[in-house]
Amino acid sequence: MKEKLKEELNNKIKNKKLRMFIAYLIIFILIIPLFYLLIWSFTEKWPWPFLLPQEFSLESWLYFFDPRSGAIKALFISFVIALGVTIIALLISIPAGKALGLYDFYGKEFIKFLVLAPIIVPPLAVSMGIHINFIRFGLAGRITGVILVHLIPTIPYSIKILTDVFSALGEKIEEQARVLGANRWKCFIYVTLPLIKSGIISAGTMVFIISFSQYFLTFLIGGGRVITFPMVLFPLIETGNRSLASVYSWVFIIAALIFTIIIEKVFKNKKFRKDYLHL
Repeated sequence: MKEKLKEELNNKIKNKKLRMFIAYLIIFILIIPLFYLLIWSFTEKWPWPFLLPQEFSLESWLYFFDPRSGAIKALFISFVIALGVTIIALLISIPAGKALGLYDFYGKEFIKFLVLAPIIVPPLAVSMGIHINFIRFGLAGRITGVILVHLIPTIPYSIKILTDVFSALGEKIEEQARVLGANRWKCFIYVTLPLIKSGIISAGTMVFIISFSQYFLTFLIGGGRVITFPMVLFPLIETGNRSLASVYSWVFIIAALIFTIIIEKVFKNKKFRKDYLHL
């Protein structure tokens, strides 16, 4: 009996060590490209076959913060667009996810398929028609039009995430709140919303990153008038300016990370829920 217990304990220790090794290996693999980008952002000259840069410089970072480069303005516009897309997508996805996750109705499976259609159908197939209509309604070349077109590739992900969250959550807790006298609105604010907090954070982060990194739809609908951060970043990558492209890439990563931290802090902040969700 003791030998079996020792053997099981040894197996658990081995499995734990293996999992930790795999986790550290994955983290190491993910960090290497970021470290490589960081070195390139301070590099002036790094010819082959040298393992380390021959000259370091802050020129790329200085160029980024130079107002004449337009990088800060493009970053601000991208943040505004992505934030607007995130808010609208969540406002649409929460009720849609609840309906698809909790209720049974005729044509539910077909609607689920339609929700995922923007992911299945290539954007180029529908973007041209959308562009023509946006020109007619005066939305082309405007931030408003870019925000609306970004909803096409983002809403399917947010609805899918929140549908799974509501499906796993069920409605028994809401029913108990109603039995205790809470109306539907209070039940949603004080019961449902805190329970789906993790789903909102996941969906909001996904939507923000997808919108923040959009290039083709922004270029098509923006018509070159709405300059976002990816529209500045991608040409740098194509031209082969590795140092400047690394700077822009790092800023892109930091911006997405900052938004993730902010949205998580906001929904976990008790003062926010008390002040802004109080009825």
